[in-house]
Amino acid sequence: MSDIIAYTDGGSRHNPGKAGIGVVIYEGEKKLAELSEYVGVQTNNWAEYEALIRALKKIKQLGLKNRSVEVRMDSELIVKQINKEYQIKEETLWEQYMSVHNMLVKDFKDITFVHIPREKNKEADALANDAMDNGE
Repeated sequence: MSDIIAYTDGGSRHNPGKAGIGVVIYEGEKKLAELSEYVGVQTNNWAEYEALIRALKKIKQLGLKNRSVEVRMDSELIVKQINKEYQIKEETLWEQYMSVHNMLVKDFKDITFVHIPREKNKEADALANDAMDNGE
C-alpha cells in the first residue's frame, strides 16, 4: 500500500462553466492537506487535470515526492490518459497532460493512478463543489 494517498476532483457547471478543484492528501489516517479553489471558466476535464496538477505540486511542496504515492480520481478518462490507455483528443488538455507528464518524469518515482467511484471521492468532490459555488 502507498504511503501517501491523494484524492482529487475537478468539476465545471454547464461545461464549460464555473470550475473548481478539490484535493485531499493523506498519510495513513492523517490528513496532511486539502485544497479547494475556483479556477475560472473551464471544462470539467480541464478542472480534473488541474486538480491533479495541484495535488502533485502540493505533495512535492510537502517534501513527499520520494514516497510511494497513489492518486485516486473519479475521472476514468483522466486516469486512463495518464496511464496511457486512452489518447488525448481534446486539444485543450494537452498542456495540462504535459504538465503532469513532466512532473512525473522529473519528480515522482513511485506513483500510481487509480480510478475510484464518485461515492469514494466525496471529500474532494465537496471541496470542488464549494469552489464552484463560491467562485467569482
